[in-house]
Amino acid sequence: MSQLRAILFDIDDTLCDTTGFARQARRNAVRAMVAAGLAADPELVYAELEEVIAEFSSNYEHHFDKLLLRLPKESLANLNRSLVVAAGVAAYHDTKFHELRTFAGVPELLRDLKAAGLRLGVITHGLSVKQAEKLVRLGLVPHLDREAIFISDEIGISKPNPKLYQLALRTLKLAPDEVMYVGDNPKNDIAPPKKLGMIAVWAAKVARSQPGANETPDHTIRDFDELRALLVERYRVPIPAAARSSV
Repeated sequence: MSQLRAILFDIDDTLCDTTGFARQARRNAVRAMVAAGLAADPELVYAELEEVIAEFSSNYEHHFDKLLLRLPKESLANLNRSLVVAAGVAAYHDTKFHELRTFAGVPELLRDLKAAGLRLGVITHGLSVKQAEKLVRLGLVPHLDREAIFISDEIGISKPNPKLYQLALRTLKLAPDEVMYVGDNPKNDIAPPKKLGMIAVWAAKVARSQPGANETPDHTIRDFDELRALLVERYRVPIPAAARSSV
């Protein structure tokens, strides 16, 4: 087994609970729009918003505008639509500012791994600024190798295309078995790196799908204490083991 020299991570639902955060932010946005005068049942508005996002994707920039087009006209009587939309946008971003955080143990583990000499980065699917903003808001940028940030939008290659992972290996000048990849989506995050010979770790804490054929990970973790233990015990990475509870 080659020495582990780099660990690359997915962002969404791997380093942070993006799905849970987005659900909370959307509900806060709907409540703000109703408080701004939108005359509709918040649960019905939320359900309609979820349909808008499913149809136009989470990266679409005008979800709330489309939402208002789909609601009954009587819900919008005597309203300034721009102010209602602005209320939703402000509530969403306020939630992002106050509630977006990493899973427990992430910053500490990345700090220790960097101190141990490993190169750390991300391979993530999404819009460049949107994904980079998450890294900034999560406070992870100081732990990451600036050359090891691979965002599909700015590269032009999307998951699960293995070329995205091949590009990372070429850029870092590392062999596949020297690099570990940690992600939550079996199709996008396990199958492609495993096919190339990278060490594929499935982050199963909030995973929304189970591994299928050809998606069997090398390792499965449910939190970052488990990843820390794996790195110490199996890969002999010189970092402190997680503190053991005395309870």
